[in-house]
Amino acid sequence: MTASNAPGGRIESVEQLNAILGQPHPTIMEKQTAYTTPLIREFIEQARFFVLATSDAAGNCDCSPRGDLVSQVLFPDEKTLVLPDRPGNRRADSYRNMIENPHVGILFLAPGHDEIVRVNGTATLSTDPDLLDSMAMNGKPAQLAVIVKIDEAYLHCARAILRAKLWDPSTWPASDDVPSLRDMMAEQHSLRVEILEPARQEAYRKYLY
Repeated sequence: MTASNAPGGRIESVEQLNAILGQPHPTIMEKQTAYTTPLIREFIEQARFFVLATSDAAGNCDCSPRGDLVSQVLFPDEKTLVLPDRPGNRRADSYRNMIENPHVGILFLAPGHDEIVRVNGTATLSTDPDLLDSMAMNGKPAQLAVIVKIDEAYLHCARAILRAKLWDPSTWPASDDVPSLRDMMAEQHSLRVEILEPARQEAYRKYLY
């Protein structure tokens, strides 16, 4: 069955996928390393925003955004990185997943720059006080440390950022055109807006650490 005559045009094999997208150049397939280099580490040290992807034992996935004004990612060695945890809503979806399934993916972005660094590996959680103190912000230690043993580190080209014009303020939507967390939550859970905090003035914005 080809992609064209599969139900709904569904792709059902790698061969079908390759027929549409083409074969990647061998250098693309081999671009990852099982370690970081000095320049990759330098990029990550400037990438104060990252997205952490995890899944539970059944394969249910989650992505969690993380950030600090100054990156606090540590590199004990070229094959290990350590991520800090900051106060949040205590759902701990990422960490619950790691306990069941240690495999993680991380996407690092440096504000104003188009290239991306991606890291895949296996994670463990630590409460070592010296480690948490070493990632303190505003005098407050990290709550947890996520220690990632690196399986793959590689670079991602700028196409996605360029297409989105992510860092071009002239393309950004007006604030009033983007639904607020308050309004989306009210709609999602059939709540009265009046019982929620003012839009984009939630109390948590004052307590980041």
